[in-house]
Amino acid sequence: MIPIVIIVLFAACFSGIVWYLVSGVKVKAGWQNGETPLARWLDNRRRQKFNEQLPEALATMSNALRAGFSLSQAFECVVEQGDKPMSEEFAILQQQLRIGMSFEDALQSMSGRVGSDDLTLVTTAILISRKTGGNVTEIFDKISETIRSRMKIERKVKTLTAQGRMQGILVSLMPLLLGIAMVILKPNMMIPFLCSFVGVISVLVVILLITVGWLFIRKITKIDV
Repeated sequence: MIPIVIIVLFAACFSGIVWYLVSGVKVKAGWQNGETPLARWLDNRRRQKFNEQLPEALATMSNALRAGFSLSQAFECVVEQGDKPMSEEFAILQQQLRIGMSFEDALQSMSGRVGSDDLTLVTTAILISRKTGGNVTEIFDKISETIRSRMKIERKVKTLTAQGRMQGILVSLMPLLLGIAMVILKPNMMIPFLCSFVGVISVLVVILLITVGWLFIRKITKIDV
């Protein structure tokens, strides 16, 4: 009777965790908008991909402006030549401009939709240059160079912290692997222990300690540039 109750409890906990991770994922304008860990992970992953494509998009727009194109035509070049999600977002921007939305509102809408600090910088530079008459091409080149330099530093930081992240993963997996090995090698000893109240509490405490340790390691190895 006790093993059945324990299995049911573990299944309920697992189902609850899966539901918490999956629920709340909502797709809006090509971006993931949700409050669950899975939604935030998808959002950050797509935003990171957008940021990686932004320097190339700025170079495309800069070359188009040098060729005599207007800013709207430069956006169209990004839609035609860029990859997703960059081309998708600029396509939405073009559609908003076609239906009558003002240039400033369309740019701010894209900036808010994407949620990228780099894109916010580009949007601010474009709006200021339109009001003051600055050289947009030079601004694009400088912003692109700044973003590339920051990405280079971020890659270097990830390389330096890779060993710490790997150690965190290995240390977190060791108790699980050891427990599985003990169940396989000594089932007569481990199964009664896991089916007992003390065994269940011990497993929960181990899971809690592993989670806390992983969060500390993640906090140490995660460096914002």
